[in-house]
Amino acid sequence: MTAFLYLAALLASTACMALLDRRFRLVLWRAPRAGAITVAIGIAFFLAWDLAAIASGHYAAGQSAGMTGIMLAPELPLEEIVFITFLCYLTLVLRGLVVLVLRRVPSAGYDGGRAAPRAGAGSAAGSVAGPEERP
Repeated sequence: MTAFLYLAALLASTACMALLDRRFRLVLWRAPRAGAITVAIGIAFFLAWDLAAIASGHYAAGQSAGMTGIMLAPELPLEEIVFITFLCYLTLVLRGLVVLVLRRVPSAGYDGGRAAPRAGAGSAAGSVAGPEERP
């Protein structure tokens, strides 16, 4: 039973992030194709990194009672692929959350480069009125 604890924790954490993603439409529910491609590129990059580290002898899979023991390649456990996926997806979800928060804070002056200034919305960094616009 304990052999699947780490894998279960990774999958549960990924599922919770997917719920956040769905609720706030951050990555895969906002742009599914672009999000999936970005996650896939991240997985490929980190998998190549891991394989290079394994080939050079800098990385060896550890053994723990919380791991399944399923090896996808020499010194490459199943949990490593799930962790890499989790890490890439986490990064995109966190980026989406930061952009969401910054867009909702009007005093931050950040609109993600998408919105034009709103009428009547003053800010400390607002434009200076010309002579014809002054009351």
